[in-house]
Amino acid sequence: MPNIKVSVPKAVNEPIKSYAPGSPEKTALKTRIAELKASEIEIPLIIGGQEVRTGKMAECVIPHNHKHVLAHYHQAGKAEVAQAIEASQQAWQSWSKMPWESRVAIFQRMATLLAGPYRDTINAATMLNMSKNAFQAEIDSACELIDFFNFNAWYAQEIYEQQPPYSPNGIWNMVEHRPMEGFIFAVTPFNFTSIAGNLPTAPALMGNVALWKPASSAVYPAWFLMEMFKKAGLPDGVINFIPGPGSQVGPVVLESQHLAGIHFTGSTSVFQSMWQTLGNNIANYRTYPRIVGETGGKDFCIAHESADVDGLVTAMVRGAFEYQGQKCSALSRAYIPATLWGEVKEKYTNQVATIKLGDPQDFTNFMNAVIDKAAYESITSYIDYAKNSKDAEILTGGNYDDSVGYFIEPTTIVTNNPIFKTMEEEIFGPVLTIYVYDPKDWAETLKLVDSTSPYALTGCVFADDRQAVVEASAALTHAAGNFYINDKPTGAVVGQQPFGGSRASGTNDKAGSMFNLLRWVSQRTIKETFVPPTDYRYPFMDEK
Repeated sequence: MPNIKVSVPKAVNEPIKSYAPGSPEKTALKTRIAELKASEIEIPLIIGGQEVRTGKMAECVIPHNHKHVLAHYHQAGKAEVAQAIEASQQAWQSWSKMPWESRVAIFQRMATLLAGPYRDTINAATMLNMSKNAFQAEIDSACELIDFFNFNAWYAQEIYEQQPPYSPNGIWNMVEHRPMEGFIFAVTPFNFTSIAGNLPTAPALMGNVALWKPASSAVYPAWFLMEMFKKAGLPDGVINFIPGPGSQVGPVVLESQHLAGIHFTGSTSVFQSMWQTLGNNIANYRTYPRIVGETGGKDFCIAHESADVDGLVTAMVRGAFEYQGQKCSALSRAYIPATLWGEVKEKYTNQVATIKLGDPQDFTNFMNAVIDKAAYESITSYIDYAKNSKDAEILTGGNYDDSVGYFIEPTTIVTNNPIFKTMEEEIFGPVLTIYVYDPKDWAETLKLVDSTSPYALTGCVFADDRQAVVEASAALTHAAGNFYINDKPTGAVVGQQPFGGSRASGTNDKAGSMFNLLRWVSQRTIKETFVPPTDYRYPFMDEK
């Protein structure tokens, strides 16, 4: 590239398409959904840019019609993981040395492809394999991932511009922001295509190579992302696609001396197990692995008696039931003052009663199916527990049916026990538990919110009284990494609300910001002296 000043175009958030009746985007998306449903594909591994078929097969199905198979995919075993590690290290030799502006160009091309020719495909694949409605797919698999590509490019430039502020006469001080030695293990969840796309690509943007293990229940949209990465010009071996069982993939990865980092979104127990394994193997690694993880939440809403009821109720419904509550940020526990409960209860139940549940191809459905049988059985066990408890009652929903798809009604539990099981444990489904408190106990209830759950991902306060907002914000400082005032605790936007939590919710490295990308570089300080000294003696040594 010629010697010119390079400046990445300023990132802006991708506009959200409406998919309104009669709109061209709605027609195009419906057409693409029908096309994908009409074919059944075979998905190989991608290692060093080559398709690898193991013959160990699994299925990609439609959660809202679980007898419909979208694809059969090959699963990686220990041999393929070892092959992927070797391929990544070969790719590292050139990719880690590629000029940063050339890497950025590839990722900006990804953003352009996703905004245009791949938008319908990725959205349709997400709707089918993850059972998301059109709006949830649009804000996730299109807009948020486009934003990750564009904003990460902008943040990368900012990182490379970070240099020592002072160099004395005769000296030049520099900092080189190097990629890590080795590979990054990207383990991605089923619930967000944008997260699945970002976890391997954010480190890759900074010159790293990656092994990508997508969630087994969301391999289908991940496959189309791999296709798009290649179309954008990503070199072979930079991202190696190895879907497969954790029992086969994990041990080979975690024992490799070349493991340089883990970029993870998933369950707390799996993340803690991986961290423990790293600790046991720490002497074997060539470099100390960077560990970045987001691991779930038990997200809250506390309403003050000054809260606007209409805003509160809508936030509860959207926060708890969008994408069937399968968001790590989904509202799962709410604290409502007794003085507002009568009005909140009436307006809330009226809203929930209007929710339609079904196939996302019917655009009038607000909710769709949960991801798979294991999730269905786990979520419904909590509902059954509440049904059989003297400390709780079912306010809305409580019914479920998996005969066609994994459908669970928007379920609301009201409990008189603030530490009831469904107030404490992550459910990851369309279940909201409400505790009604005495407004005289406002301060004590804030302490309860802070201490009830081991998680600290998202939360919100609803209050028109500014002093109440100040008190809630102070009392809940460490209870949420993303804290919302008079808004639902979901919907963080790249470039606006960097996302992540602490405690049992993860390492809080803030996806969608420069701070996440900093985890994927290792600085080298360079000092150049133009005229070095030629005598070891210092002036103080002169006897005169």
